[in-house]
Amino acid sequence: MLDEMDKRIVDILVENARISLKELASRVNLSSPSTSERLKRLEERGVIRAFTVDVDSQALGYTLQAIVRIRPLPGQLPRVQRLIEEIPEFSECDKVTGDDCFVARLHLRSIEQLDEILDRLIDKAETNTAIVKSQPVKRRLPPL
Repeated sequence: MLDEMDKRIVDILVENARISLKELASRVNLSSPSTSERLKRLEERGVIRAFTVDVDSQALGYTLQAIVRIRPLPGQLPRVQRLIEEIPEFSECDKVTGDDCFVARLHLRSIEQLDEILDRLIDKAETNTAIVKSQPVKRRLPPL
């Protein structure tokens, strides 16, 4: 579990992973060495896995997103999973219970590109696709 100081550190880093150690220490009212030690422990415990960048996919020309439910045909699950992993437009994918085995998010430059990608799966899986209109809740952490 996280103590209140660790929660504050994580909250600040979620907002800006590029914050300097000096600024982070100042904002949590600790010395830089103490803050550095807490960061090191958070990383060692696997609480912080990476310091990352949030890129706007639209700025890269990906104007559409789709959620695709994928149900591999009998005997095709490993092949379908490998194919999803190999197609870079799949930005995330969850293996789930229920009728579908995978729920994935695609970033697309055009609706035609959706057909091109789904055509690669057609002989290995059934798909059900929804175009994303908006994202009222962006990816976020669970409550600390």
